[in-house]
Order: sequence, then structure tokens, then C-alpha cells
Amino acid sequence: MSQPAITLWSDAQFFSPYVMSVWVALQEKGLQFQLQTRDLARGEHLHADWQGFALTRRVPVLVIGDIVLSESTAIAEYLEERFAPPVWERLYPHNMEKRARARQVQAWLRSDLGPLRAERPTEVIFGAARFAPLSAEGQAAADKLIDCAQTLLAHGQQNLFGEWSLADTDLALMINRLVMHGDPLPDTLADYAAFQWQRASVQRYIALSARRSG
Repeated sequence: MSQPAITLWSDAQFFSPYVMSVWVALQEKGLQFQLQTRDLARGEHLHADWQGFALTRRVPVLVIGDIVLSESTAIAEYLEERFAPPVWERLYPHNMEKRARARQVQAWLRSDLGPLRAERPTEVIFGAARFAPLSAEGQAAADKLIDCAQTLLAHGQQNLFGEWSLADTDLALMINRLVMHGDPLPDTLADYAAFQWQRASVQRYIALSARRSG
């Protein structure tokens, strides 16, 4: 099926978890897109001639025709509506209540657990970086993640809601901040994250990040 031209703007190192979420969404939809980057360390996202400057001055930014959209969850929800199932693949569960829960998980991961995100940045995942042991605040955030993730996955299934959704990728990435740093957590969560990490769309992003890092 024909589609409009799509451009995804990313950070140059491909360390952004939010860029990864949108990348996976585009891949899962089967959409063709052009990838452009901004070097955040050099402040290229702060140049007024960049399309994303007038929005949030952050990546990711998605450009489809005259539509320029930022913020990963807004982008994913737009893609789900514009390239809707059943013609295009789903990003969210078929059931309305489960869709709401998936978006709840995504919103929580983006708005909470700040000390964990600060002390275990995605350089741990994509750059094999190592940092100091977690502070009391970082450990409290890790404990909260573990408790909530165990509750969400208490059903024992491989996906949060019985079928894959974009929330699975986002939750697995958060858990992998601990797994890939060697921090302790239950095997069930490590196994869940490892299973999600093998998804083809995720592996393509990891390969992209590895090529740039190398």
C-alpha cells in the first residue's frame, strides 16, 4: 500500500529510548522512512533552522508531509490512527481497556523513576557504560520498577497484555537499564526483557546503534 514520505529525526548516537520507541513503531507498522539525526552533544537540536526547534527542541520528531510532530507517545498514537489496523499492524492491544493500560504503562515509564533513568542512562544499554552503585533514591526507583513490573506480569505471559504492544518494548528497555548493568532483579523480569529484546524491530535498532557507536 502506498504511503506518504516519512522522516524520523533522531539523536546522532541513537541513545534515546524515545527515538527507539518511535523507530520500533514505524518498523512494526511496516512503514518506509528516512532517518535524519541531530547531534545533541553539539547542540544541533537548538538550531532555529531545524524543524523540531519550534516544537520541543527534542528528539524524536516525525515529519509526514505538512505534519511535524514530537513526543514519542503522541507520535505512536498518531501512527496508530493514521495507519490503522487491520490494514496496518497494531501497536496497541485490540481490546480498548488493554489499550488504555498499555498507554498508562508508557506514561508511567516516561514520568516516573527519574533517579533510575539518571543513574542508569541508556548508555548502559547501547554503549556498555558502567556507573556507580545506585544511590538510595536510585535503588528506591529500581525497587518500584521491580514491584510494579512484577504486578503487571503476574499472569506469567510473555507480553503485558496477551499480545505484543509498544508498551512491552518500553518496559523491557527500562528493565534492561538494570539487567545490562548487572544490577540485581528477579529472573522473571530479566527473562521478560530478554524475550522482548529479540523482537526483529528492536534488534534492527540495536544494530543501528552499534554501527554508529563503532
